[in-house]
This record gives sequence, C-alpha cells and structure tokens, in this order.
Amino acid sequence: MSNIISQIESEQLRKDMPDFSPGDTVVVWVKVREGTRERLQAFEGVVIGIRNRGVHSNFVVRKMSHGEGVERVFQTHSPLIDRVEVKRHGRVRQAKLFYLRERQGRSARIKEDLSKAKKAREAAAANKAAAVAAEKDESAE
Repeated sequence: MSNIISQIESEQLRKDMPDFSPGDTVVVWVKVREGTRERLQAFEGVVIGIRNRGVHSNFVVRKMSHGEGVERVFQTHSPLIDRVEVKRHGRVRQAKLFYLRERQGRSARIKEDLSKAKKAREAAAANKAAAVAAEKDESAE
C-alpha cells in the first residue's frame, strides 16, 4: 500500500524548483484565476521558513506592503505556482526567521551571501553558453 502512495507522490513532485533557503529573496509567480481569465501574479519577499515533507512541502514568504507585513504560505509542488525566481541569497544562521516579524526597517535587513550569488552567476553563464552552443549546432545542420 505504501509503495503505491509513494509512487503516486513521486509522480507529482516538481523537478523545476530552484534551490533556495531561508533568508533568500524570491519572486513567486502564482497563477490567479479571475472569472474565465487566468493571469500571473508576482509575490516578492524573503523566505522565512521551509518545511520539507515530500508532496506536502511548503515555504513561507514575507514581504512588507504599505508598512504592513504580509506572509504567504506556498505549497512547493502546487500546480498553481508557475515559477520561482531567486533574486538574492541571504546569509542567515537559523532555519526559521520568525524573528523578522518583530523587526522593521534596517534591523530587518539580511546580509547577502556573495559566495552563493557568485556560484549562481557562474551556473547561469554556463547554461547560457550551453544554450548558445546547442543553437549554433542546430543552425550548422
């Protein structure tokens, strides 16, 4: 019985999620349905917590909107999430950043982890070079 459940759950896992951790600033593009139309809505903020539970995994993103803190919980493997973009890697020493709820302004800032940012830039450059090479090979044929 558990093999069937784990097989079904493994089929529903998303493979296209980028690696991010608490403290990172992300933009989550969510599919929003309004009547018959569907559009994408961006939610940009700091990841303050991640819960890894297979298909039931989620992450919490917090942002300040007009002086009010807004937190939103996203299901990691939800089909309503179009994509997640990592804007900046933060350097923190805790897994849950709930202490940010009491802080505002300069005290709520998170230092940037430059080593992760450098690795991300290098990976993006390598991917771009591979795409250009693949495109060049296609045009040569």
